Amino acid sequence: MPPRTAVTGRSHEPRRRFAEELRLLRAKKGNSLRKLGEILGWDASLFGKLESGKTLGSPEVVEALAQHYGAEDWLLTLWELAVGDKTQFKEQYRRYMALECEALSLWHYAVGVLPGLLQTEEYAREVLAAGGLTGAELTQQIEARIGRRDLLAGDDPPQFRTILSETVFRTPLRDARAWREQLDVLAEAADQPHITLQVLPHGRRLHSLACTDVMFLRLLDGRVVAYTESALHGELVEEADQVERLQRAYDAVRDLALTPDESRKFIGQMLEEVPCDPST
Repeated sequence: MPPRTAVTGRSHEPRRRFAEELRLLRAKKGNSLRKLGEILGWDASLFGKLESGKTLGSPEVVEALAQHYGAEDWLLTLWELAVGDKTQFKEQYRRYMALECEALSLWHYAVGVLPGLLQTEEYAREVLAAGGLTGAELTQQIEARIGRRDLLAGDDPPQFRTILSETVFRTPLRDARAWREQLDVLAEAADQPHITLQVLPHGRRLHSLACTDVMFLRLLDGRVVAYTESALHGELVEEADQVERLQRAYDAVRDLALTPDESRKFIGQMLEEVPCDPST
């Protein structure tokens, strides 16, 4: 029997196929991205990210698109296949990742490891390898994590605030050159108008986020959700009262942190402490 050949010539990879179908559906409908945003009530940039494959969106967005295009019988199914594609993020992160790409603003606190949105490839490699990943799975997860950095790039990135415990800076990479590169990335990020970076130095009083990383997302519908993470467990928090309790804890941490200007100086001091590369 001869090998099976493609009938449509379109991608067989679910995430790419989903983006392709969205582009084709919009072209057939004759909508611009701006017009689509006006009709459905979401920002046009979200639909651009969906069609480029940068995000998969939330079920609510995809359901609205399916109804608009008259594709209820198959578009959501294709989206579910794309979301379930194990070449991207692990199961517990997928719902969060979809929301992250839609967020208007993000607030973050890190106990000991930099947020993926600010990690260099070498930093991501060492962190993921320390967690036990190897081989093809390690490579896939590095690519997925580095791809998240696109969220803070482009013409209209979301506002992002991160508070980094001093522990983050006192846990360097093994390679001094790679660590300097990571610190340079942080210094550059701190100068971006849409990024606010603060450092929580050692010696401040105890607080309720001392063992918990947290990310807050303000969504297009006005809701705020949170994602908390410890060494062994991650949880998406959507209940309003729990999110509010976490926000109060976050506000207390922000009050203890250095100002953005002081934090930029702190990063500069950390750069001075990194040994010079003898090969340069």
